[in-house]
Amino acid sequence: MRWNLRMKAAEQGIWKSTEMRRRLADAGLEISAGKMSALWTGTPTTIRLDDLDVICFVLECAPTDLLICEPDQVKTRKPRKSEESATGTGGASITPRLGRNRTLPPA
Repeated sequence: MRWNLRMKAAEQGIWKSTEMRRRLADAGLEISAGKMSALWTGTPTTIRLDDLDVICFVLECAPTDLLICEPDQVKTRKPRKSEESATGTGGASITPRLGRNRTLPPA
């Protein structure tokens, strides 16, 4: 997934994170300078849907304009069949061990 905030902001004539932060505040979303910097410079690991809704309102776009799917990136993360058989996990189910063998406490 690619975060496209800066490009959509540039399309609306917003070139600085401080301007974006001011417009978000005008729309009712108060964001700290640190959080705005993180949204502006990188890809957020999480984002609240309410926040995303306000960002889309300010930029006059849809969430799909900000979050761009990259299916090729997913394919590169998936292990190949030959790698699975090399690690020894190729399809075999693993049974978790429940608890540990512990002795009783002293009386």
